[in-house]
Amino acid sequence: MASKTEDFELITPDLGDTDKIELVRWNFQLGDRINEGSEVCELVTDKASFPMESPINGILARIDREKGSIIKKGEILGMIRRNVSE
Repeated sequence: MASKTEDFELITPDLGDTDKIELVRWNFQLGDRINEGSEVCELVTDKASFPMESPINGILARIDREKGSIIKKGEILGMIRRNVSE
């Protein structure tokens, strides 16, 4: 049975009426295994802190925005890759 991979982009969600969203922390490094529901990174606005959870089990395959980056809704933060069977 062959296997293939699926990639899931981590996209900044709509966090309400805010002009500034900061990526304050990555909890994993490239290549780390991530379980579904794990807090991958943390975003902060002027009003609150928002953990971003992984929607799948996989590996952190890409980081597009570094800690301390100011980001906007819809920006891609990184990518999680998982192996799937055909």
